[in-house]
Amino acid sequence: MKKQILYIAALGLFTFSNAQDLYPNQVPSVILNEFNSRFPNASDVEWEMKGALYNVEFETGWDRDHEVWYDPEGKIVRQKDEITAKELPEAVSQTIKTKFKGYRIDDVERISDKGETVYKVEVNSLLKDDWDLVLNDKGELLSQTPD
Repeated sequence: MKKQILYIAALGLFTFSNAQDLYPNQVPSVILNEFNSRFPNASDVEWEMKGALYNVEFETGWDRDHEVWYDPEGKIVRQKDEITAKELPEAVSQTIKTKFKGYRIDDVERISDKGETVYKVEVNSLLKDDWDLVLNDKGELLSQTPD
């Protein structure tokens, strides 16, 4: 559990690090080539330098937001994607149905970092408190904070 808490804390710190906006011609070609081949339908593309990593925010069809971090060699080290509730793993959906009866799923993000994937899910209810949840792909609730 300590490892999971440290993992979530690291994700938060990583997200709020200082950033420097970049023009596409300032991004190494190995990274641009990898990005363009992997995400050919990307639109509203914005590049930043976050620490030693190249960060790109973009949209793909249906206005889905994505964010990807590349190391200088062009390898993806972290990726955050907006997804629908239907795209959640069954174990995650089942945990939410069981532990949050009467709630509806609002926003969902899939976050992959160094081979581990977690799901950040916002659940809302008219009669109860709203929550931001973080669950792993096995459906284990890693964190629950008020929204």
